[in-house]
Formats: sequence, C-alpha cells, structure tokens
Amino acid sequence: MRNAAEQGYAPAQADLGIMYLNGQRAPQDAVLAYMRLNLTAAQEPGAVEDRDAAVSQMTPDEIAKAQRMASEWKPK
Repeated sequence: MRNAAEQGYAPAQADLGIMYLNGQRAPQDAVLAYMRLNLTAAQEPGAVEDRDAAVSQMTPDEIAKAQRMASEWKPK
C-alpha cells in the first residue's frame, strides 16, 4: 500500500492516512495522517472529512508542517 501511496494513488493515500490517524498497522502520527489525507482530498473531495478529523488531534504548528509536507510531496 505504501508503494501505491508513494506513486500518488489516491485510495492508497487515504488508507495510509487513516492508518496513521488511528495508529492501525502504522505508528499513530497526526502530521503524516493529515499530509496523506490532504493529498487525497486534492484528488477526491469526499476525503476532506477524513482530513479534517486529523485536525482535532493537532496543534497549529503541526497543521502547518503537514500542509508544507503535502505541498512539497512528489510522486515517486
């Protein structure tokens, strides 16, 4: 799944973001969750709700970091 997410496949991005958000099969990390879900939301507007769920667990600095990471991200 990580390979598909790294290539920009939106469903894999979303799944990986949810895993990071919930700490399931990946370490819990709201910043990485938000980054992945933000990338998904750019392709699939329905993912905005999932992305916004991460915000409740984040500080403003973490949100800014995740947004910066998403804007700098490039598919591999």
